[in-house]
Amino acid sequence: MLSPWLTLLMALAVAISVASNYYAPPLLHSIGQELHISMERSGIIVTTAQLSYALGLLFIAPLGDKIERKKLIVILMLLTTFGLIISALATSPLMLIIGTAIAGMCSSVAQVLIPFSATLALPEQRGKIVGILMSGMLLGILLARTFAGSVSTLVDWRMVYFIAAGIMCLTTLLLYCALPHYHNQSTINYWSLIISIFALYRHERVLQVRSLIGGIAFALFSLLWTPLAFLLTNDPYHFSDYLIGLFGLAGAAGALGSPIVGNLSDKGKGKLVTSIGLVLLLLAWLPLSLAQLSLIALIVGVILIDFAVQVTHVSCINAIYQGRPEARTRMNAGYMLSYFTGGMLGSLGSTYLFAHYGWMAIAITSCALAVFGLLIWTIYLLTSKAPN
Repeated sequence: MLSPWLTLLMALAVAISVASNYYAPPLLHSIGQELHISMERSGIIVTTAQLSYALGLLFIAPLGDKIERKKLIVILMLLTTFGLIISALATSPLMLIIGTAIAGMCSSVAQVLIPFSATLALPEQRGKIVGILMSGMLLGILLARTFAGSVSTLVDWRMVYFIAAGIMCLTTLLLYCALPHYHNQSTINYWSLIISIFALYRHERVLQVRSLIGGIAFALFSLLWTPLAFLLTNDPYHFSDYLIGLFGLAGAAGALGSPIVGNLSDKGKGKLVTSIGLVLLLLAWLPLSLAQLSLIALIVGVILIDFAVQVTHVSCINAIYQGRPEARTRMNAGYMLSYFTGGMLGSLGSTYLFAHYGWMAIAITSCALAVFGLLIWTIYLLTSKAPN
């Protein structure tokens, strides 16, 4: 059984691990000026973080079903620290991309911690515990922006990565002292372990549908957050890195709903929760379409979309955790691979759309994608035999 203290420590570890991939968005303008990266090409930094994270999900996170998890967690967190230090010392775009890639791939440790918490939790508390760690994940993504914007304004963008590396080291030490040893008795070899993820995709319909829904949700998240720094540094706002980072506080309100969503999932209301989340993903883009005209509309939209993404994500991950406990890390890795691939494509597309067609192109694309997600989910509900 997980103690409240260990649950919070694991949530913190998830938060700072995932945060490693999200310091860059509010800093893109400052980084671009110092390292001579154009607005259109600066999106490659965010895309590198998400692509490397996806590779970590595919090739590293499944090891949680094979080797001792505490050892794996500590090693990955130390390597993430190393990547952050390289980013802090970057003197060229290539060096920054290398540091980002190392930190991104190894920060997939978050997806070892989350299924580990589900394994350690009592069955009747699993949804709640997973919800708490998912709150940590979204808070890490959002507050990373606030932290990065604040530190960059007070000092410079390099100090963001130095401080993050120090926090990562301290958290790694605490986890080393607090985590229990746990070894899954799987005898499957490494490559069979990786291939088995795709076998799970083939046989588990819930994984197929939930992965697609999760990928769409995070693509919508990235379509908002990746170009937001460019929107806010241009007319009519001209905000500093610090003010841009403060938008993470508005978005963090959405993360507070995760434990509630987890409780509802424990009570068998997972499909209802997913339906609500998908509807909110569409509705959020109504105020966001007015972001160039109204700061209030932008803030309302940010809160709505972050809450909707978290509602959808937590309900999806809890649905996946309902079965196959012996493959929980691989099921999680398969889902999160789709989830962050959606985010990567959203980031890549958003910088192109914003640079060539402006904010309204992003809003129209996002609305169309949200409608597509609702259509897929409706078909699934109509053809699914499982009760709500």
